[in-house]
Amino acid sequence: MPFTYFIADLHLSADRPDITECLLAFLSSDAKQADALYVLGDLFEVWIGDDDVTPFNTAIADAFRDVSAHCPVYFMHGNRDFAIRDAWLNKAGMTLLEEQTVVDLYGTPTLLTHGDELCTRDVAYQKFRKKSRGWWWPRLMLALPLWYRRRVAENGRAESKAKQKGLKPEIMDVTPEEVEKAMARHDVQRLIHGHTHRPNIHSLTVNGKPATRIVLGDWYDQGSILKVTPKEVMLQHNKFIK
Repeated sequence: MPFTYFIADLHLSADRPDITECLLAFLSSDAKQADALYVLGDLFEVWIGDDDVTPFNTAIADAFRDVSAHCPVYFMHGNRDFAIRDAWLNKAGMTLLEEQTVVDLYGTPTLLTHGDELCTRDVAYQKFRKKSRGWWWPRLMLALPLWYRRRVAENGRAESKAKQKGLKPEIMDVTPEEVEKAMARHDVQRLIHGHTHRPNIHSLTVNGKPATRIVLGDWYDQGSILKVTPKEVMLQHNKFIK
């Protein structure tokens, strides 16, 4: 039976070789059997620019390019890797998707998004998101020396971790009204997203009809993979996670 894979929030970094090993094992086996592979953001823990070429991110690109010879691979920006541009994506054989993209998934129109724009109760983050996704801030940051961007990224990660400790769980989750508005705007009854690290399949009502919101988990220790076939939707645990 045909099937499609979805992953998100891997947060790859040289500091977590275990996650990298699991991804490479998945890409070298199961992923190549799919009709398509979608990466819905936060593939990397941090991305400071395509000019930061390292053996680590080159190996990741090579692994995805190998998969792309067998099935199409799609990428969507997350809140950690929104600075990824065509140079790296071309190396990886990936096709970039818009922030909110509707795909026909075996006859069911399905909205795909990373999910961070739906967390509107985190007002401070939404202000940063608006700036970081604008036209001037990314250009300014990418024009700075690599060593300075690394320092900014390290400070930003530390500040983010400290801030999250003080936030209530509901603030870091999606706002239900925003979910319904997005689905209604795109006229779909199914949504797939990541970002919140809370894998689950939720039932809701959109435009007076039953709808489904599928949330992908992270790879810090969950190894979350979504497998969709023409008949079923399955949230799975990566068998390569130890």
